Amino acid sequence: MNLVTRENLSGLRVVRAYNTQKIQAQKSKDVAKDSMKRNIFVQRIFNTIWPVLGLLMQLTTAMLYYVAVSNGVIGQGSAFEPGDISAIVQYASQALMNFMFITMILTMIPRAAISARRIMDVIDADVLIKDPVHPESIHDVMGKVEFENVSFQYPGADEPVLSHISLTANPGEVTAFIGSTGSGKSTLINLIPRFYDPTEGRILLDGKDIKTFNQNEFLKYIGYVPQKGNLFKGTIASNIAFGQEEINMDVVEKSAEIAQASNFIDQMDGKYDAPITQGGTNVSGGQRQRLSIARALAKEPKIYIFDDSFSALDYKTDINLRNALKQHVDATIIIVAQRINSIKNADKIVVLDKGKIVGMGSHEELIKTSKVYLEIAESQLSQEELSR
Repeated sequence: MNLVTRENLSGLRVVRAYNTQKIQAQKSKDVAKDSMKRNIFVQRIFNTIWPVLGLLMQLTTAMLYYVAVSNGVIGQGSAFEPGDISAIVQYASQALMNFMFITMILTMIPRAAISARRIMDVIDADVLIKDPVHPESIHDVMGKVEFENVSFQYPGADEPVLSHISLTANPGEVTAFIGSTGSGKSTLINLIPRFYDPTEGRILLDGKDIKTFNQNEFLKYIGYVPQKGNLFKGTIASNIAFGQEEINMDVVEKSAEIAQASNFIDQMDGKYDAPITQGGTNVSGGQRQRLSIARALAKEPKIYIFDDSFSALDYKTDINLRNALKQHVDATIIIVAQRINSIKNADKIVVLDKGKIVGMGSHEELIKTSKVYLEIAESQLSQEELSR
């Protein structure tokens, strides 16, 4: 029941868009009806057992008194006093009550076992990304990222998502990735913060394998902005300064300005103290993305990773944001994008197709040398823009 409810709530917009409310409602009714039948069955067992046990207890008591009196067990000159029989009856009653509680517990055990099994599945899950026993120290980080013959295959998959990727992202430069859906762009950049580890090859930070670092120390130097901007319940300031021990308002305001978020923040009641609801549902998609970008900027890392983080921004805001990044940020900037306009001014553009690099260079170079890039450009840009 919980799974179906969660599925319907999380996919509410899709359900409405495809006009399948009646189908999903019927599915929920069927699950609810099945759950109701099981609960009624359990309650019937309870409602049958408890009266029967209560009747047995009373009959046992009456039987004890009857046998005792008819056989002269109690009374003058008998072996037992009336108080002794009362004690026996009390002991028998306690035994029957315990039996009743045992039957109740036995009906609860299967449910508890299922819940416990799910919890233990999480607790016993293997940690795939492990720290080295003796990690290397990290200091004087420049932010140079190198991929050396990197391949990656998801567990259980038949084919690798990435094959033999070799490239370098230098500090002070913008390295951008573009390609069709499913080309491996997001998977590639998710290897940098070690959300996954390569199945082959190495990723280096300033010449050292990132697997040799402690993850917590290593991630201090990375500012990651996912495709979907995630906000947490609190204020705008607490979301921008997320992960910081103290909120430095100078850093928060500067980060918001670079992320092109200061304009809409100033228009909100309370400005940086304006409340953010759970999941950031009280701000628009573009505002969530800008606040997520501001959060990465406030961290002041050596490597910025933007996973299609400009997709909800309008053209003007996109341009202003990229220009502000170039002016204020002297770090390694790695961008995944679907729109060529978001990356055509990058220092290096990497074109991916089916998990392989099929082109690398500037926008002007790739227009001439990469068929895949040219096809993407022709689908998005006018002839006038292509000829510039």
